[in-house]
Amino acid sequence: MSFLFSDWKLGKDIGILIFRLTFSLVLLYGHGFEKLTTVFSGQEIQFMDPIGIGSTFSFYLATFAEGVCAMLLALGLFTRMATIILIGNFLVIFSFHAFMVGDGFMILEPRIFYLASYVALFFTGGGAFSIDSMMLNKGK
Repeated sequence: MSFLFSDWKLGKDIGILIFRLTFSLVLLYGHGFEKLTTVFSGQEIQFMDPIGIGSTFSFYLATFAEGVCAMLLALGLFTRMATIILIGNFLVIFSFHAFMVGDGFMILEPRIFYLASYVALFFTGGGAFSIDSMMLNKGK
């Protein structure tokens, strides 16, 4: 019974891996792949301009965050850098839906989960099962 209250390093790293993979791959599948496909297909980009930088540039920033950074996060490569970009992306998304559009909690709820998950991953890092960890421990 004491194992429930003891510090289990491997368990923490497995938990971080599951958490990291879940929130990166769901974002990549649900939003990133579609945006990346649009970029490489040459289709006309129709996107909102929530921060006044133009809809095309806004789309490219969102694509980088939800496509490229989600892939980096899944790999555990440049984890903290990727989470900083994803946090910024979801702050814009949350602000847009909460204050500009006035969406209710049902629309805001998944954005809150994504935002909180990336903040948590910023603090934990990628864990032992990440490329970051392998590169950091290579010289040891």
